[in-house]
Amino acid sequence: MAVLTIDNVTKRYGDFTAVDHVSFEAQPGRILGLLGPNGAGKTSTIRMIAYITAPDEGEVRFDGRGVGPWSQEQMGYLPEERGLYKKIKVADQLRYLAELKGLGRAEAVEKIRYWLDRFGMSEWAGKKTQELSKGMQQKIQFIATILPEPRLIILDEPFSGLDPINAELLREIILELKDADRTILFASHRMEQVEQLCDDICLISQGQILVKGPLRDVKRSFGRDTLILEFDGDDAFLDAFEERGLIRISNRSKHRVELRLLDGAPSRPILEAALDHTDDVYRFERVEPPLSEIFISVVTEQQGQDAAESVPRSPVQVA
Repeated sequence: MAVLTIDNVTKRYGDFTAVDHVSFEAQPGRILGLLGPNGAGKTSTIRMIAYITAPDEGEVRFDGRGVGPWSQEQMGYLPEERGLYKKIKVADQLRYLAELKGLGRAEAVEKIRYWLDRFGMSEWAGKKTQELSKGMQQKIQFIATILPEPRLIILDEPFSGLDPINAELLREIILELKDADRTILFASHRMEQVEQLCDDICLISQGQILVKGPLRDVKRSFGRDTLILEFDGDDAFLDAFEERGLIRISNRSKHRVELRLLDGAPSRPILEAALDHTDDVYRFERVEPPLSEIFISVVTEQQGQDAAESVPRSPVQVA
């Protein structure tokens, strides 16, 4: 089985340790979310997996062998930065990149035709990359990543620049690749995307792993201390609970709030206050915390509040 294994890996740049004895595995047929604040060590880890740099200690293995030029041939890597040639036509560029990975010309042309059609971009095949929008370039770079049907796929912020329709199409294709037993590493700052896609997570901060394991197990281990409240009326009653340090509000809109109970605070007083101060309550549910709250909790414990606040929250939901 094509398992990706990062075994006690360390990477230093001078006196700075970017990755500090990190170990995790990514399994075929599952999506591993690699998470962390800026400067956490995610990019350094990805570069070692891709054999762009080598670890100072430890080993990166794919399918039981140390990574090298051989594994690069079986890997598709979508970096966060765009790496397309601006003045080359889309189809020519895709064919060139596919042939670099060993595809024959006829096979490459057939696959390019299929994927451009799948993404609704057939009419852009003869256009230069510089004529494409940011979202279109992202789609072309994704096609280039998966065109040779790699066994290992690394996606770094793959939804960048995509509108909701194309983001949903990309999500559908990533899940198809998962079902085809690809080993997929998904790096993102967007916690809601990770929750939608990933089976496992590895959260890195300051070069060290803070949390790892199956996503369901990680969420379950943090208990059910999140409340979702949907209502009609004034939500000012929540301010008193927040000022007393009993809750932390994650998302708040006109008719909906998502909050976390702090230090074992009970939920009943919040329900009673909601019933007393709003016109109607039509949802009051205690649930496991969203991944964004887990991120904030563990990074705050390690680094302090300023670092944790760098994580993008889930979009506010308007009821």
